[in-house]
Amino acid sequence: MGRDWDVTFASWGAAPSAAETQKCERAELAVRKAIQASTKLSAMDIEVFAQGSYQNGTNVRMDSDVDICVLYKAASFNDYQFAPKLNDGVLGYVDSQYKYPDFKNDIGVALLDYFGKQFVTRGKKAFDIHANTYRIDADVVPCMEHRLFTGDVNSYSWLSGTELHPDGGGKIINWPRQNLANGISKNADTNKQFKTVTRVLKRLRYGLMEEGDAVAEKIPSYLIECLVWNVPDASLTTGTLYDNVRQAIIDLWNGTADDAACNAWVEVNQRKFLFRSSQPWSCADVHTFLQSAWTHIGFK
Repeated sequence: MGRDWDVTFASWGAAPSAAETQKCERAELAVRKAIQASTKLSAMDIEVFAQGSYQNGTNVRMDSDVDICVLYKAASFNDYQFAPKLNDGVLGYVDSQYKYPDFKNDIGVALLDYFGKQFVTRGKKAFDIHANTYRIDADVVPCMEHRLFTGDVNSYSWLSGTELHPDGGGKIINWPRQNLANGISKNADTNKQFKTVTRVLKRLRYGLMEEGDAVAEKIPSYLIECLVWNVPDASLTTGTLYDNVRQAIIDLWNGTADDAACNAWVEVNQRKFLFRSSQPWSCADVHTFLQSAWTHIGFK
């Protein structure tokens, strides 16, 4: 007798439990307390907030950690690509003496002092705060504000994002607030199916990984959220959850048939293209993953 996919999808698509949510909140609170306990950092303009799947409500039980952004707001990395008449000099900005490596090092000291050496591991991008019975694993990401300017000297504004500089070089710019707001909006427009279908496909990916599917390993959790974001709202409200998942996979499979078909797709934040050379994943891998998902379920 085959699997009852209607029942399975209902289970997979359910929102995180209260217990899961509480462990995420405890991890965020613990990091906030670590910053407040630091004599140096507590006096700075710093914001601590969860980001990623836990904050967006698209996490599933297999998601083992929560991303916590520690954002330093007294300095910023300014981007004037859409405001060519502006620059730091025009706006009166001067270089901060407090650099990103200084901030990351100070975050590391604060975390070690608060949690203890056995609970903290420094990575290239973030500090891993290991879980205990009270909280889940947390990736603490030190960031400074990234400002994307528009306008000119008489009338300008900026979009606020985050920027981090991994150990070893490079930079990563993210837009967590835009990601959160856009996800909430699409979820409302699809009768909560955006996040539900996203959770189903994430659980399906984990199932394929358990069976040794090598391509599923290449598909990050966040990518799945972005893929479902690019599914038309009408396809996410075609009928039952089973119908919606089926139609989402069809649309995504057709849309990733070649690079040109999905060239204009964007991340949920609408600030980054989903399939460009800067991204660590490929359209071809997504297409193969979707074929495996379709076969695994036995859609007709």
